[in-house]
Amino acid sequence: MNFSQTLAISAKTRLLKEKGIDVINLSIGEPDFSPPSFILEAAKKTIDQGHHYYTPVAGYLELREAVCEKFLRDNSLHYKPSQIVISTGAKQAISNLFLSLLNPGDKVIIPSPFWVSYYEMANMCEARPVIIHTSINTDFKITPEQLEAAISPRSKIFIFSSPCNPSGATYSYDELKHLSEVFVKHPQLIIISDEIYEHINYSSEYTSIGSFTEIYEQTVTLNGLSKAFAMPGWRVGYIGAPEWLAKACEKVQGQITSGTNSITQQAACIALKSHPNRIMYMIEAFKKRRDLVLDMIKQIPGFRSNIPNGTFYIFPNVAEIFGNTFLGVKISNAYDLSKFLLEKAQVATVSGSPFGEENCLRISYAASEEILKEAFKRIKRMLS
Repeated sequence: MNFSQTLAISAKTRLLKEKGIDVINLSIGEPDFSPPSFILEAAKKTIDQGHHYYTPVAGYLELREAVCEKFLRDNSLHYKPSQIVISTGAKQAISNLFLSLLNPGDKVIIPSPFWVSYYEMANMCEARPVIIHTSINTDFKITPEQLEAAISPRSKIFIFSSPCNPSGATYSYDELKHLSEVFVKHPQLIIISDEIYEHINYSSEYTSIGSFTEIYEQTVTLNGLSKAFAMPGWRVGYIGAPEWLAKACEKVQGQITSGTNSITQQAACIALKSHPNRIMYMIEAFKKRRDLVLDMIKQIPGFRSNIPNGTFYIFPNVAEIFGNTFLGVKISNAYDLSKFLLEKAQVATVSGSPFGEENCLRISYAASEEILKEAFKRIKRMLS
């Protein structure tokens, strides 16, 4: 198992900043907003009320009920509190699922590009990742035919994110419906739908694949508060799952971290009970930044991007740059380019390789417009 490349780049960026180097960090998936004031006030109140003790492994009942309300309101998903598990971030929730489901040699189907940890978590469980490759020409989405071809008797999990980290691609109702028609023929396959960027979505509607009733019993819906509510350091994620699988995850979690932070859970309860309109100011800002970045990226020779409908990333194909030399440095791949931009332009990005796409570069636009303008000015200057 390898170190997370996104965290490694962020650590290197922090070291450069500590040395006084003016580095712009566009590598990390972290909103630059503070949590909404109503969440901060809820946390302060919780401290004063004395919520300082161990919490139930699966989470406070009040929070699990709030998750059920949220799933019904936003996703047309009917869950009971016994089907909900609260974890220390969505990353732990995925780990719980993999440890509960996988045996050595089982296969985990992962559309590419993918969040870096999916692949490494499968390796950690001695399972075999099966990658379905996509491209910018298909908006980084898989087809039902590709899905069918990837499924075998040892296939145990299918995991994907929509909106996708890193591509920003978001599956429509019709696209998910066609995929569900394949899944229903393979009831042994557990679908893990990572929806943590659900609200950072610029299209008119959002569909959860678990809302298709024919595959509800084989679907796990995963979410958290790090992105849409700007609470990455608070570490709270959650799943809605078949009850047998939720109990298995609770058992795993009970032997590793036990219950999630008490203050975070109380604040999360307030967040999830609030209507998504209360965070719309952040979503509107991200969309404005996306449009700004798409305009600026057109001015950089060799960068070719899709139009992401969600998240706060762009994932341009940069293969046209490979083989060129800038300032005496030959760029042979996306890793070389990311390293060059960090060392010469002082702009931190992430190679697409750990996301499963060697010809791409992940760039986060979770930064102010002024910072983004300066970052792309530096990139353009270095590559002109």
